[in-house]
Amino acid sequence: MAGVQKRIEAALERCLPPADHAPQRLHEAMRYAVLGGGKRVRPLLAFAAGALTEAPLDRLDSVACAVELIHAYSLVHDDMPCMDNDVLRRGKPTVHVEFDQATAMLVGDSLQSLAFEVLASGRLTDDAATQIEMLRTVAVSSGTRGMAGGQAIDLAAVGKSLTLPELEFMHILKTGALIRASVILGARCGHALEPSQFKHLDRYAKCVGLAFQVVDDILDAEAPTATLGKTAGKDAAEGKPTYVSVLGPARARELARELRRDAHAALESLAGAEHLRDLADFIVLREF
Repeated sequence: MAGVQKRIEAALERCLPPADHAPQRLHEAMRYAVLGGGKRVRPLLAFAAGALTEAPLDRLDSVACAVELIHAYSLVHDDMPCMDNDVLRRGKPTVHVEFDQATAMLVGDSLQSLAFEVLASGRLTDDAATQIEMLRTVAVSSGTRGMAGGQAIDLAAVGKSLTLPELEFMHILKTGALIRASVILGARCGHALEPSQFKHLDRYAKCVGLAFQVVDDILDAEAPTATLGKTAGKDAAEGKPTYVSVLGPARARELARELRRDAHAALESLAGAEHLRDLADFIVLREF
């Protein structure tokens, strides 16, 4: 995992514009938003799924960078005063605090477009139609049927009560869609899977996507700011529905464990899925 994280960091360093190239302030802020922080869970999942299909590492570099750039853009926009209004991210001031709001908006816009530039700049697979489908997967996972749509539901739900199915639907979009896309893209960089194998892999991706959010909600409620690298307890303070508020801490923990077991079960018929199994453990067992 540490080796892949180091490789991803180097790949991100290469694909981001140099800070001394005009417009310098925007490029500096883009690099500030992306480099030197984060667990790189989405790129790690892409590499682990790529190992399943013996995907070339240079192809995985591209999809790993793309999903991380999309994720980073979403964090920059989410932290802005018009959204979650947070001042701390990954243990340092958020982009709009370190720079300014206009720059933060442009950073998010630029990171999103850079992600698609990276995906379109090289061969990701041997089949052109599959590569176009991979581009579509990223677009859908980050748009109204994915991350942006989930964020819109999240903002509208502040101060309201959601049922468990409503909460799951929100997070399938907001968090789960890009995590699922990371797994799918990584796998498609290598040899084709049988439809039944792909179905099991997709089931795994859905389980770890939801598990990631469940654990995030638990950590937001229980972990200190120093551990999170962002303001702790903010969801409860703002009246946001979470798995902890809907289920209670004990049931939320059990749900995370159930999703981990389901993720493991989805991988049972897939040879070479050890890294995916380990990442399910990492996602669920981090900090508790």
